[in-house]
Amino acid sequence: MNKLFTFFLIFLFVSSTFAQRQETKIRVIVTSDGEIDDECSMVRCLLYANEWDIEGIVTSSSQYHWQGHKWAGDDWMNPYLEAYEKVYPNLIKHDKGYPKPQYLRERTVLGNIKAEGEMDEVTAGSQLIVKELLDKSDPRPVWLQAWGGTNTIARALKTIEQNHPERMEEVAGKVRLFLIWEQDSTYQSYIRPHWGKYNILTVNSDQFEAIAYRWKNTQPKEMHRYFEGAWMKENILNDHGPLCSLYKAHGKEDKDFNEGDFRSEGDSPAFMHTIETGLRNLENPHWGGWGGRYIKVRENTWMDPVPEKGYVYPEGRWYGSNGWGRLSSKRGATAETDSNHNAYFKPIWRWSEAFQNDFAARADWCVKLFEEANHAPVVKVQGALGRKAASKDKIKLNAKGTKDPDDDRLSYRWWQYVEAGSYKGSIRISNASNKKASFIVPSDIKKGETLHIICEVRDNGSPQLTRYQRLVLTAE
Repeated sequence: MNKLFTFFLIFLFVSSTFAQRQETKIRVIVTSDGEIDDECSMVRCLLYANEWDIEGIVTSSSQYHWQGHKWAGDDWMNPYLEAYEKVYPNLIKHDKGYPKPQYLRERTVLGNIKAEGEMDEVTAGSQLIVKELLDKSDPRPVWLQAWGGTNTIARALKTIEQNHPERMEEVAGKVRLFLIWEQDSTYQSYIRPHWGKYNILTVNSDQFEAIAYRWKNTQPKEMHRYFEGAWMKENILNDHGPLCSLYKAHGKEDKDFNEGDFRSEGDSPAFMHTIETGLRNLENPHWGGWGGRYIKVRENTWMDPVPEKGYVYPEGRWYGSNGWGRLSSKRGATAETDSNHNAYFKPIWRWSEAFQNDFAARADWCVKLFEEANHAPVVKVQGALGRKAASKDKIKLNAKGTKDPDDDRLSYRWWQYVEAGSYKGSIRISNASNKKASFIVPSDIKKGETLHIICEVRDNGSPQLTRYQRLVLTAE
């Protein structure tokens, strides 16, 4: 009877959490050029499909891939959708929010794929984007992700400019862009000059290299175990159902890698940025989350913080030819020998253990019952998450109300995210490993400077899962 009652409480907790999340789901549209690392990213993306309203999955082109040139095929998504359909009955045992397979099929279409940067043709993909952006029934923002080039997105925006110029400002207010480099010229040649005046929030990432092909040079040694074959085979590749079995890890023949080693998910930061972990990074790209941390470089464009004094960002494209991380990797820099190289990718690799363990838990959801798998804690911090205080004030921190859906034992860690705040000194947090903690606002903090305090909560399940809450303090 006690066991039945426990399961009932778990059900109520999960149901209420899901209902709460439903009200604030993020809308996303993926555009992808179907490269092998896009395929790896797609496996992870589908395992998190419950986190968002996926409005579309659009195949596009890039400077590297287009129809007839190193092309994965117009139907490259089919095996992944078929595998998702097979694991879907088990995934919904863990969260009813997973979209039905047919829903995803109806929204998986071809965009502008005939050539690099081609944006003249109106395609099913560009029209899908137009439809969602013009839909007045849903005012929520739409995160348009460019895993490849921006050309299909550009074609959609051009259609709106041509047919509905009076609605451009309204549409721009809904658009959020996350670019994995500018993998064709259309952001600079069309989107920026025609839509820049509307101040569209645009994140352009070079940090994605932290989990791309050169991960051995961008991840510090202590993180390598979460990407090596032994970990990947145990947690993802073997015995985790048909979707995870499609994951294209390294094979025996791959030079410099072992069988089963993580290959590349260079596009995953585009959607990892929109996973609600409690870090609140969607409020400001500079705050940092699983998808990286970015600084405002110009207009409303956010790019990677370059740890080089006096560095000048290029006026035009940010991509393989001039991205600071790519160039430093080509010079042969490694995390062991170049502290700048290490610091540049830290906004992503600092979370590697957490997001890889989370990936492993989602893989378990494909094959295990709810009570056999692990689920992330839900972190609650008492009081306002944005506070004002004067120097020398004592700030009390309390994570009362934090829960775990599996009733796992929880450990707490309060820490200062120095890079995210404008105050660059360090503070001492008393009882930092307890549910309740405190700190004294530093005496040298200036009015308007900010402190970012992270409440990090980890369960003792297998794999261990982590969630957060962020307190932002502004000095009065």
